[in-house]
Amino acid sequence: MRLRSALLAGALLALSALAASAAAPLLPGLGPDDRRVPVDGTAAPWRSLTKVQTGIGGRCTGALIGPRRVLTAAHCLFNPRTRRFLPAASLHVLFGYERGEFIEHSLVTEVIHADAYDPLRPREEYAADWAILVLAADAPPQAPPLVVADAMPPPGTAVVLGGYSQDKAQIITADTACMVLGTDRTIKGPVLIHDCNGTRGTSGSPLLALRDGDWQVVGIAVAGSTDRLTLNFAVPATAFAAALR
Repeated sequence: MRLRSALLAGALLALSALAASAAAPLLPGLGPDDRRVPVDGTAAPWRSLTKVQTGIGGRCTGALIGPRRVLTAAHCLFNPRTRRFLPAASLHVLFGYERGEFIEHSLVTEVIHADAYDPLRPREEYAADWAILVLAADAPPQAPPLVVADAMPPPGTAVVLGGYSQDKAQIITADTACMVLGTDRTIKGPVLIHDCNGTRGTSGSPLLALRDGDWQVVGIAVAGSTDRLTLNFAVPATAFAAALR
């Protein structure tokens, strides 16, 4: 009798844990099968990623695309309390960040973003959710700039996505086995749909494709789905090509 009671108690405990696990909300952008793994921040293309920090405690990821140009998501630079964009002087870019250590800290002198971007209507504004940070000095030589693609990646394009996720903020983790699924259209233009795992903190991370031996930025991660399907959104590189020129 005691054995049967113990077995019943154990089964009920296991079922309770399973139910709690099933009910636990997933972090947006991950889905039930999290493929993110730690990567070497000193190797290509991850050495060109940066940690972007704001004066109000916000943290996102950025990508070096020129000696003094870092690409990130515009919504990372918005102060919801004041409903204004943060001043450039309050932004900080860290190169080679890992577990509290970094190669170099850079200040920002200017922020370039789409004039039409409205952070108060995020779902309608995905296609304009990009920003370029102009640094006060050249980036360190350990971080070479990434190439920015000049065309939309077709569905089926193999891509990778890495960054400083909220739940793993001390290191770069990446999904290296994902692809572009297609495009959607917002009032501000097309957005890329992809199945790369990435959650809060990965906003601003470059969606990267390997072309002719070079890693190219084909988009910027800006939002993740909150259901159990990994259907996430990125601004295509073509959206900010004019600003780069």
